[in-house]
Amino acid sequence: MRFAAASDHAGRALRAALVAHLRAQGHSVEDFGTHGDASCDYPDFAVAVGRAVASGAAERGLLVCGTGIGMAMAANKVPGVRAAVLSEPTSARATRAHNDANVLCLGERIVGVGVATDILDAFTDTAFEGGRHARRVALLDSLLPPAGA
Repeated sequence: MRFAAASDHAGRALRAALVAHLRAQGHSVEDFGTHGDASCDYPDFAVAVGRAVASGAAERGLLVCGTGIGMAMAANKVPGVRAAVLSEPTSARATRAHNDANVLCLGERIVGVGVATDILDAFTDTAFEGGRHARRVALLDSLLPPAGA
């Protein structure tokens, strides 16, 4: 699977660990950074990952900040992105199966590496169920203007 990943300064260590985990499992990852500890603006990173996912350059996205909330807010502004903030694997499976979420947002100050890895694995391994859920995802997608509008 092709992933796009990014974090701000508050999520850099967790992002690096999860990118290494994805690569060890054989996934390809385009890592948008940040690669330093200097304070930076999370929306810039969220939009870069969101655009990669929405364009099809990546199948899924991974965003990490202090809580995951700001990243999700910013990523969900990109048409075609369905970003979810998660803190446990059960919700990761549900949002993939029912909402076809395509961007996982995590908080380094909220979850440790072990739990984050379990969430990422659930997010990666769970397929969208389609069926009645496809209609609902289409309704979600219709709430945003089309890309380029």
